[in-house]
Parts: sequence; structure tokens; C-alpha cells
Amino acid sequence: MNTVLVVDDEPKILDIVRSYLEKNGYRALCAGTGKEAMTLLKSHTVSLILLDLMLPDFTGEELCRKVRAVSDVHIIMMTAKVDEESIIRGLNLGADDYVTKPFSPRQLMARVAAALRRSGTGGGAEAQKNRILSAGDLAVDQENRRVSRNGEDLALTPNEYKILTLLMSSPRKIFTREEILSGVKSDEYDGFDRAVDSHIKNLRQKIEADSKSPRYILTVYGMGYRFGEEVIQ
Repeated sequence: MNTVLVVDDEPKILDIVRSYLEKNGYRALCAGTGKEAMTLLKSHTVSLILLDLMLPDFTGEELCRKVRAVSDVHIIMMTAKVDEESIIRGLNLGADDYVTKPFSPRQLMARVAAALRRSGTGGGAEAQKNRILSAGDLAVDQENRRVSRNGEDLALTPNEYKILTLLMSSPRKIFTREEILSGVKSDEYDGFDRAVDSHIKNLRQKIEADSKSPRYILTVYGMGYRFGEEVIQ
């Protein structure tokens, strides 16, 4: 049973989301503050976090940063901030997806299910398993969902992992932002093109020796991104 941590300071929202999660076969943990959320995260194996951005002790952005320091668990922001800059800021801090308040509980459950499918070990066809993609000092173990550079494991978010494996799977192909969104997100995702740029920026900081002069993920101006090194599969 997958465990979902719901972080929101509104008891009514916690009750509604917990009820829907349990009806859909998930175990729900609820926290009304960031401190409670971190305590639960340290004491339980959590598959996904639903995170409100407005918390009484510290902001959702601060909690997202704290979570990312210790875990690569999938994070979906729940936010009343509908402006693009707020959403991009959350994604830059390590969130993987977002839903805007007020939201449909059924749509939220669809987002949760899609996120957990994407963060599973398969990635689709069985043939994708047991494959290691390597380029230079970078290696991706698809069976175990591990990414390493010079033998040291890198902590990628689920979306960063998806983007990297997508680009490495077709290193000569130029992927548009729409193709990357389609490859990473579910069909109902209403993300901005700039969300892709934010994920790419974060990914470069983790895998590149110099993120300002990238070797692996190259920008093709006016078109999108491609992987810049020969990949051994």
C-alpha cells in the first residue's frame, strides 16, 4: 500500500483528501505544520507528498527545500497561488507537479495515481528494465532507478529522472518542450513550458560539471533540448 503524506493547515481539506485517498486504496498521513510533516517523513516510508504552500510555521517552499535535502519523494504542490511565478518558484525548489485550489478531489486522485505510476520501477515496457544508459561519467541504472556521476549517486526528483532518461534514450533527437511535458506528465497536466526549463536547470546543476557550459543536456535555441553525448545502452 502506497503511503501519501498530506500537509495542509486546513482540517477540512485534510479530512476530504484523507477520505479520498483511503477510498482509493492509499494509506494517508496528515500534518498541519511543516514540523509535523518532517517528523512523519522521518518515521514513515512515504511514496508521495501533497503539500500546501501556506503553512503556519514555515512556507511550503521552505518545507519543499527541507524535504529535498533528505528525500527524492514525489511532491505535488496544492496552492491557491495561481500566478506563473509562484508555480515556477515551487518547481525550482524541487516540486514535481501542482494543483490549484479549489481543486476537484477526483482530479487530485488522478494526479496522485499518475505520479505513482511514473515513479514506479517500470517506466513502461519490460524491455526497459535491466538496461544501463551511460555517457561519459554519467550512468543511469533503469532497473533500480539510480543515477550516478563518477560512481557517486545523484539525488534526482522523479521528473528530473524522467527527463534525463527520455533525452538519453534518443540522444540525437531534439525534444520540444511539449514532447518533454508529454513524456513526463500525464495527459491532464496543464504545465507551462517554463516548467520544463526549471527542471532542466535543476537537472544540469546535478549532472553537469559546469551547469553554465553543459556537456550532457544541450539547448537547441528555438526548438528545445537534446542530449549532447554518445550514449552506450
